[in-house]
Formats: sequence, C-alpha cells, structure tokens
Amino acid sequence: MTPDEKYMTRCLELARLGKGHVAPNPMVGSVIVCDDKIIGEGYHQFYGQAHAEVNAIKSVKDPSLLTKSTIYVNLEPCAHFGKTPPCSDLIVEKGIPRIVIGCIDSYSEVAGKGVEKLKNAGREVIVGVLEKESLELNRRFFTFHNKKRPYVILKWAESKDGFVDINRDNGEKGTFWITQPETKQLVHKWRHEEAGILVGFNTVINDDPELTVREFEGNSPTRFYLDKKGIIETSRYKIHNDLASTYAIQSTQVKDILAEIYSKEIQSIIVEGGANTLQKFLDSGLWDEARVITGIGNIEKGLKAPKIDKKPSNSFYFGKDLVTTYFND
Repeated sequence: MTPDEKYMTRCLELARLGKGHVAPNPMVGSVIVCDDKIIGEGYHQFYGQAHAEVNAIKSVKDPSLLTKSTIYVNLEPCAHFGKTPPCSDLIVEKGIPRIVIGCIDSYSEVAGKGVEKLKNAGREVIVGVLEKESLELNRRFFTFHNKKRPYVILKWAESKDGFVDINRDNGEKGTFWITQPETKQLVHKWRHEEAGILVGFNTVINDDPELTVREFEGNSPTRFYLDKKGIIETSRYKIHNDLASTYAIQSTQVKDILAEIYSKEIQSIIVEGGANTLQKFLDSGLWDEARVITGIGNIEKGLKAPKIDKKPSNSFYFGKDLVTTYFND
C-alpha cells in the first residue's frame, strides 16, 4: 500500500461514520498530512452541516503547516455554493499545495469543476486513489445521480426450505416470524441506513407493519407502499402513523414506482416484501443489492421465496440466522 492509499483508506473509514446521517449528501472523509504525519481529520457528520474538508482544516492545531501539507478526500471537493461554501475555494485560500482525491463527483454541480478550480490555482491534484472503493462507498449517491433512480436493496427472510410465509387460505393476519428475535436489530439498522422503504399491498393488509426503526437508534426511512386501487384506509394501518412520512404508490410497474420515489429525492430504498413485489423487482433487473436472511426452521407448505438468478457475493451468520448478499453487477 502506498502512502497515498494508506491515507485514503483513513478517509474512507472516517466517511463511513456519516452513514445514515448525511443523505442526500455523499459520505466524505478528509485527512491532512504534513511530513508523513496526520495533523488533521474530519468527515461530513450531518446533512446541511460542514463538509469533511472544512472539519479537517479546522482540526489542524498549527494552521501554518497547511501550506506544506497534502489534503486527502475520497470525493472531489465541491466548487459550488450549496448549504455551505465551496470546499475547493477554502483549500485554495488556506494554501494547501497538494490534493489527493478518491473519485470525481458526477453530480452535475461539481463534475470536475472542483479539480479544475484547484488546478487553475496552481495546485497539484491527484485523482483516482482507491477509486473503486470510493465509488463503492457512495454507490447510493452515484446511482441516484447517474441512473436517475434510487439505489434499490431487496430484503427478505425465508425458511430453511425456501418459504417466506405460511399459507393464509383462511385469511390469517399478522407477521409470521421466520428469523430469530435478535435479527430485528440488524434489519432495523439496515432501515436506518436507507432513505426509503417499500412494501407491497398484501404485506400491508396481512402483516400491518410499521416499517420504522425501533430496535436500533436512528432515523426511520420514508415509507412507501403499493396500492393500485387506492383502497387502504389511512386510519386503519400502522404504516400511516406519525412516526415517519408515508406515500401510497398506485403504479405497479417497477420503472414507474422508482420514478415516483426518485421524484421525492429519495436516494436509496429497501424493499421488504412481499414475495410478488420482490419478484417484480428481480424480474425487471432494476435492483442493485439483495439481502436474504435464512432462518433455522422449515415451513413445509406456504408462499415460496423469490427466485434470484445471481451468485452470492458474501454470507455471514447473525446469531443463528444466515445472511446472504447478492449484487446485480
């Protein structure tokens, strides 16, 4: 690992600390190095607050060292006025001579303008250090801006013999739990990390889910559900309580569903069911990641789990439950 890669790795570590707090902004970390020693660090902590570069510069105890330092940042410094002033202007103002960047910001307001501004000021600019890792970290942000849709995560729990639910021939209501109680904490952590959550019509009617974060400290996502005929009563179901915003979507075409969610500036969404809704997303190809939790028990007869035509990327046990992740590369 080169020195530049070492310090960029630290940038990525810092950036991850903002997960679940900075959307719709990207996660960004910054490190300032002088004579092979870190003299400042910072990351974007909350949406609307100071960017990573600003926090890193502020943390430097001896500002005179900035004029002979290198600043590392996993995403191109902004060049426009948003909720905060341009970071590229601040870097120039502080006299930092060398800037190392993980990847270019494809957002149209930036898109190379930060690099151009730094180079025009006579600074040495290195781009593409741990570029793959930098792009991966902010895949939600880049998917939203490049593909004009939210980043889509599909999630379901299935029994050991491949079912997601019991038969409900007699109109049974309520959630049938496949996974262990402690796995709720992991699922609620996942919810906190995404901007939106979506379920189908039958999931609302049968399970009456709340779709909030209760087992993990954090914000609840914006809730969406499919209701083609607009017949779900808002006063009857938990999804319409006041713990998070909720929207009904009448379209059943995946492309149109995502367009409606995109129009509300939701950068990422986790689709939690039901089986038909999940299969629609899988068949459409308009998904990015799938997380399948396999419980320890069998159902023997019930609703079959969605079929995914991909090789798993990784898997791990969370307690007794097996979590398998797929990517739609």
